[in-house]
Amino acid sequence: MSYYTSLTGLKNAQTDLNVISHNIANAETNGFKKSNTQFADIISSSVITDPSLTVGIGSRVAEIRQNFGVGAIEQTGNALDLAIGGEGFFTTASPISGQTTYTRNGAFSVDGNGYIKNAEGGRLQVFPNTNGTVNTATHQDALVAPQNAAGSTLASVTIDNEGQVVASYDDGTNTNIGTLALANFTAPTGLKQVGDSSWKVTGKSGPAAYGAPGSGAFGSINSGSLERSNVDIAEELVDLISAQRYFQANAKAIDTATQISQTVINLRT
Repeated sequence: MSYYTSLTGLKNAQTDLNVISHNIANAETNGFKKSNTQFADIISSSVITDPSLTVGIGSRVAEIRQNFGVGAIEQTGNALDLAIGGEGFFTTASPISGQTTYTRNGAFSVDGNGYIKNAEGGRLQVFPNTNGTVNTATHQDALVAPQNAAGSTLASVTIDNEGQVVASYDDGTNTNIGTLALANFTAPTGLKQVGDSSWKVTGKSGPAAYGAPGSGAFGSINSGSLERSNVDIAEELVDLISAQRYFQANAKAIDTATQISQTVINLRT
């Protein structure tokens, strides 16, 4: 029994090492959120078991919990590099599948068709402005016209602290494209990781609640900046040492149980 008890600890230690390694590997990934392994014990008992004689039979991985703490903000000087100073996620939509994903990585650019998109091609979502009023009931792709109605060429695209996306043209005119559509969740730790510092909605996270930057619990926008990973290398290295010792201790326990079993077999023979 002790062999299998220690084996559960050995498997858990391997999972913990995998999670820590993943964190360290993404220490320089913009918008990345680290994870922590949560363990729970396993008990063997029944209704007739004496509570004072309850025997544990190992442990299990209860949860790999994501940590959505805000990472350090790094200035880049690029007008379409965005960081959220507080709560919220950028909303992007795939032009191919139409699926909506959420990210804290605000590295955006304008493609050849005028859409503001991220490196994976997901189009940034904005609330339309109707007669000067932000319509938060719906969101759409952020589309910048290469030329305005007068035929002037696009000069630049800027985004202010309140998420207003403004296109400027050579003739000095400006066009409001919309307001960034930020999303938040009742339980962000329930979001499903899909890679590229992006997440999708699940039943555990609850539906997305949308809002404009700087309103309610949503943070303001820092233009010309990017949010770095929230991984602390020093902390991860300490956790790595602890996980390694955890692995070694369980391996030693298995080795000891094997030696005891062999000794018992030898005595019986």
